[in-house]
Amino acid sequence: MALKRPAALLNLPSPTRCLFTQTRTLHRLHAPHLRIPRPTPFVPDVPTFLTLIGRNLAQHATKIPSWDALFGLSGSQLREAGIEPARARRYLLWWRERFRNGIMGIGGDLKEVKDGVAELRIVEVPSERKADQQATLTKGAGMRKVVVNVTPTVALPVDPTKAVGEEGKVEQAPRIDVQSAQAVTCVQIVAANTIGGTGVEAVKGHQGVARLRVQDGLWEERRGHKVDGGERRKAEVRYKRRAQERKNAR
Repeated sequence: MALKRPAALLNLPSPTRCLFTQTRTLHRLHAPHLRIPRPTPFVPDVPTFLTLIGRNLAQHATKIPSWDALFGLSGSQLREAGIEPARARRYLLWWRERFRNGIMGIGGDLKEVKDGVAELRIVEVPSERKADQQATLTKGAGMRKVVVNVTPTVALPVDPTKAVGEEGKVEQAPRIDVQSAQAVTCVQIVAANTIGGTGVEAVKGHQGVARLRVQDGLWEERRGHKVDGGERRKAEVRYKRRAQERKNAR
């Protein structure tokens, strides 16, 4: 006959469970310190970042006091701050980690930005590619066209307080060092003299010049919509629809 263990022994803590708890505690103590990235000319503060990523997160800008708080608050702290629903917090945390790792949307690599507006221009730069050695109708020999970011001049909106005599003043194009010019990412040249890309606006009266301004949802990852109830209910919904169509056809 097997002897039963006393009830007092059954209530003793398990050695394995204690070891597991201590291990998790040490893991949290030695968690790596997350790096806080520097603001960029196109993304200088919290409201701009929330505006760019979209999904109405700009309405929560007052709940995040600083740039350090944006990249330092945990998910539970964001919930206590009042950022709801949970889907919005997950989206914010996802974009936060992308920005921390240097993954940005269009305009994130721009250096010349004024009042949230960047100016883009098409310029010719030297090229050693074999396909660029011959001259064409749109470029010279040994050159290729790229889009660069320059100091905003004609791309800035017209100031309504400007004097009438200054409105017709022609702004001089900024000088560009073609040897050190860096091509802007996430844009393309269309029809030889037009700059295309998400949120890119052509400047009227200036060929090969465009502006890119901070606007709501410029970097937003659009949510998909369910078709026929989604993946899990698609077969069921379509079966019921076909059954109803056969019933109505009788």
